[in-house]
Amino acid sequence: MSQDCCQPKVTTMILACSGGSNVGQLSNQAAVELTQEGFGKLSCLAGVGAHLSGFVQSARDITELVVIDGCEVGCAKGVLEQAEVPLRAYLVITDLDIDKNKDMNLKRDEIDRVKQAVRDLPSLSDSAPIGSRSGAAGSFCPWPPPISPPGTGTCSVGCDCSSSDSGEPAGPGGPGPPTCDCRQT
Repeated sequence: MSQDCCQPKVTTMILACSGGSNVGQLSNQAAVELTQEGFGKLSCLAGVGAHLSGFVQSARDITELVVIDGCEVGCAKGVLEQAEVPLRAYLVITDLDIDKNKDMNLKRDEIDRVKQAVRDLPSLSDSAPIGSRSGAAGSFCPWPPPISPPGTGTCSVGCDCSSSDSGEPAGPGGPGPPTCDCRQT
């Protein structure tokens, strides 16, 4: 029996600042819960900030990208600007009248407010709220896949990760970005 090893039809990547304050941690907690609820998939802002090619390319190529910053300092936005990743949908938690402080005891009502605000965000490329879109073709997978044989551009766990345009292997030896039709065998 085959089992999905990538999340099919996920077209919304979520990047959260996860900073050292209540609003930074609210951004992370909301992103985790939105991922668990199937709204999108949390990805690694640090990987983009470190200019790791797979993370940067995935962020550039994903259909919908939601960026959640805790405060007006805008660290997540700054990371994307440095990596030349276009900003598509953006939320600053302090704009929701949630004060920044060092209290790490997150409040359920604030987490829920952040999640609803993310769902209501218009995409910068489209006026429809991101949460109202039906899934577009494709999915995104971490790239490079863990334990991938060097230079092959294939997943070592039985996944068939291929480029959306040509169907050729993505990554080394083929064009990026990857979209995956992944089934563990």
